[in-house]
Amino acid sequence: MRTAQTVLTVIQERGKQHKPIERVYKLLFNRDLYLNAYAKLYPNNGAMTKGVTKETVDGMSIQKIDRMIELLREEKYQWKPARREYIPKKNGKKRPLGIPTWGDKLLQEVMREILEAYYEPQFSTHSHGFRPNRGCHTALQEIQVWKGTRWFIEGDISKYFDTIDHAVLLKILERNIHDGRFIRLVANMLKAGYLEDWKFNQTISGTPQGGVISPLLANIYLNEFDQWIEKVLIPNNTRGKRQKANPVYSRMNAEISKARKNSDIQTAHRLKVERRNIPAVDPYDENYRRCRYVRYADDFLIGFTGSKADAEEIKAAMHDFLEKELHLELSQEKTLITNASSQAAKFLGYEIKAQRVNDYLDPKGRRGANGAIALFVPARVIEDRCRSFKRNGKVTHRNALLHDDDFSIVQRFQQEYRGLVQYYVLAQNLSWFSKLYWTMETSLLKTLACKHRSSIKKQKVKYKTTTTSTSGKTVPCLQVVVERPGKKPLVATWGGISLAHKRKAVIEDKPYKVYGGRTELIKRLTADTCELCGGRKDIEVHHIRKLADLKTKGKSAPPVWVQIMAARQRKTLVVCRECHTAIHNGTLNRRS
Repeated sequence: MRTAQTVLTVIQERGKQHKPIERVYKLLFNRDLYLNAYAKLYPNNGAMTKGVTKETVDGMSIQKIDRMIELLREEKYQWKPARREYIPKKNGKKRPLGIPTWGDKLLQEVMREILEAYYEPQFSTHSHGFRPNRGCHTALQEIQVWKGTRWFIEGDISKYFDTIDHAVLLKILERNIHDGRFIRLVANMLKAGYLEDWKFNQTISGTPQGGVISPLLANIYLNEFDQWIEKVLIPNNTRGKRQKANPVYSRMNAEISKARKNSDIQTAHRLKVERRNIPAVDPYDENYRRCRYVRYADDFLIGFTGSKADAEEIKAAMHDFLEKELHLELSQEKTLITNASSQAAKFLGYEIKAQRVNDYLDPKGRRGANGAIALFVPARVIEDRCRSFKRNGKVTHRNALLHDDDFSIVQRFQQEYRGLVQYYVLAQNLSWFSKLYWTMETSLLKTLACKHRSSIKKQKVKYKTTTTSTSGKTVPCLQVVVERPGKKPLVATWGGISLAHKRKAVIEDKPYKVYGGRTELIKRLTADTCELCGGRKDIEVHHIRKLADLKTKGKSAPPVWVQIMAARQRKTLVVCRECHTAIHNGTLNRRS
């Protein structure tokens, strides 16, 4: 049997060569692919979340994999409907979420590995969502080099995941995957439906958000749009090597040179300042056009240098292609044309504008800032975060954290603050977060003071120290140290995060990974030995959601299985079925 790495590497090479693949369905009979998928899925919290059945990752075994493979060989595998849940959105609406059963998740992950290995080399370089080594920051960094952009076209596809046309998606897959059985398996998965309030509903279109394979299928679907943008839209709206020189700018250059020759320094300086407001090139040059594109999931941004009328035509052309070819609809509310220099386009939580010297004066007065793309933190983001730490307009403590220890409280505040700063680190106005820093620090000190029935001043004196910030400077901070006998102390720090923006900081999505060797858990599972009694029959894995679940209140001596998992600091224990049943029933004998 070939290893998962060998199989996926061969498929990846076919993808790079743009050659179709055949007999894909037979790859689903490879046990090593399932072990590889299991190794990737089991650490996720969702692995312990139930679908429409009670099945979770707990109780996973090689026998389950073999039964699944046998059903696939006989083409008798039945997809189960997803459990429908709703999560709130920022606009007050709710996003539907489909939660598959564990068995369906495992098979979807195997299919995802195969499809991603093949399609990833073929995807557009302008697509950044749900892809290895790419993310929000790589998409934003691509926009930073769009100097000279006059118009932004903000694109958003209305209810994208819910409106993907099954027939179109299967037709796209059939183009390169010449295997009817695999295509039927995908079709059956798309039509499995969902349960809401224990009532079955059919899925006529869309892929369930929450499914392991859904983001990849969404990228495969929208890759058609990416290719049309690259091969048709951009070439049709790109012409000319350089913009014509602006005659007014050239004339002012001559006047400055003349003033300098006449030693009239004051006039030369005045003209030089006035020149900053005049573009060096003709922004209305009809022989020059530039069109640029970037996409993250179902949100995309077009940067266009040309007239607004041409920008309107681009928007109409995109609308027609999506409607006719992919049966999708652009959101009229969110698809906007904005002036790059006077308005801010919104993309991935940032505001994006083309700089003007008058608006954002370069400290050294350099003209290079004119027309350059700048990223900004929206003021609303900081105001909303500050408001969440206030009550009646005044900063207050957080009641939900009063029962935690000081270490956990400081760590929680730092994690929340660091996460926001790291996401917006590309923004030129990152220093605005100093307002949030002050608000959160006040709330943190009030929380500690309320917990200990003390004052803010006493808590600040108690934990105040200095640390080296991310920029290398020594800065004041708050620090809680928890001493541990025989181990390094635990340290929670508030502060020490630089607010200097960076142009090349990157947050990427989780990388695509083929495990070259067996992980520790897979080695333990394939050893086929119970780690409690030494038995070698009906071996499966006992899973817990988090290590904190091992704590047992009111018991002086925890069970042996708890002691073993706590000592190993592992959320898994390989046991036989008899021991596993006894663990859940609480009847396991305390034997070594």
